[in-house]
Amino acid sequence: MLRSGHIIVLCALALLTVGVVMVNSAEMAVAPIATNADGTSAGIASRGVTFESIVSSTAAMHLVLAMLALIAAALLPIDKIAQLTSRLPRLTPPHYLLGLGVLILLLGLSTVYWPFIANPQNGSHRWITIGPIRSVQPSEPAKWLIIWLAAAYGIWIGRHRLRQFWTGFLPGLAAVGIVSAFVVHEDLGTGVLMASAASIVLLAAGARFWHFALFIPLGLLGIVAAILQNPYRIDRIAAFLNPYVDPQQTGFHMIQSMAAVAGGGFTGRGLGYGLQKFGYLPEDQTDFLFAVICEELGTAGASLILVLYAVLAWTMLAVVRRETDPLLRLGGLGVMSVLTLQATINLVVVTGLGPTKGIALPLLSAGGTGWILTAASLGLMVAMDRRHARAFRGDAAPALALEGSAARTAGPVVRASRP
Repeated sequence: MLRSGHIIVLCALALLTVGVVMVNSAEMAVAPIATNADGTSAGIASRGVTFESIVSSTAAMHLVLAMLALIAAALLPIDKIAQLTSRLPRLTPPHYLLGLGVLILLLGLSTVYWPFIANPQNGSHRWITIGPIRSVQPSEPAKWLIIWLAAAYGIWIGRHRLRQFWTGFLPGLAAVGIVSAFVVHEDLGTGVLMASAASIVLLAAGARFWHFALFIPLGLLGIVAAILQNPYRIDRIAAFLNPYVDPQQTGFHMIQSMAAVAGGGFTGRGLGYGLQKFGYLPEDQTDFLFAVICEELGTAGASLILVLYAVLAWTMLAVVRRETDPLLRLGGLGVMSVLTLQATINLVVVTGLGPTKGIALPLLSAGGTGWILTAASLGLMVAMDRRHARAFRGDAAPALALEGSAARTAGPVVRASRP
């Protein structure tokens, strides 16, 4: 029988496979045909993108690593890990555990400024270099860890105490705000994503909504301040309001993205036959990959991607609703929130409904770290489904045994004779 965990794996594999193909398609570029000594043509321009080149590409390697991460996470004894985590307050107060978690996250995020491993690109400090891996974003693991920290805090502190403003709610919100503010300094989109997903987890854990409402003006003020401190963010807002004021500079991204989305029609130009990727559409392998999908696969192909995301989100919601462990239930809700919010933000930007954010499309946009961590998080959802399946089988077995025992006790059935 097809369980929720199977559907999650199939959706993840389908999205990753489409991502490998489309990233390789977006990598195509106009290049002169090189010539060998014997006069035959050589180089990528002579052979194009082939099945062999796709299978041997970096994106294909990332797919394999992502699926291995998903399988490894799915096999974790997640119920035992949750039990150990829930018992940590017996050793030290919850607020100390929360503070330790925040310090660890800030330490990891600060590596983007460390000498020798910092790898700034385009004037932004978002990446580090770890050995042969030249582009690792510390905000990627922090994005997933902050939701589990918020979930754990909700369990450690208890629902009743979390509803108290000073001793329960405020420390949790402060932890989320500090970590998110650190990320916002370099990456506004990811910081807002982290704060939103972690806030959903705290609300589900029992925090009062009106407590959050008190800080909405402060949050909006912080976003405005983050926009004003960087001129390029102001340009993005201006380009969103009217991209044709400066079509060659600030509005270039949005204009080319909308041209790609509109140019595909219903069936698209055909796989590999898109035009905007040839020097017109910036970041076509990452932030604006969905525009390439729309141009080459059309509305039909883009709709298939949306269906996969919708099925994935609905299936994760089903897993969360069945989960009985409070920590796993909250963490699963956080995983679902991060993935759905991230996909929604990217789609809103690509279609011109929002300003450019620099948010990748999960499991599709190029990025080894993002693929692996997203797949691992989905693997935890699969582990929850496996846990539920084991519990269901454990409950069903005694019931079947009792039925068999009752049948044996009743003895043979005597058929009544007709009068």
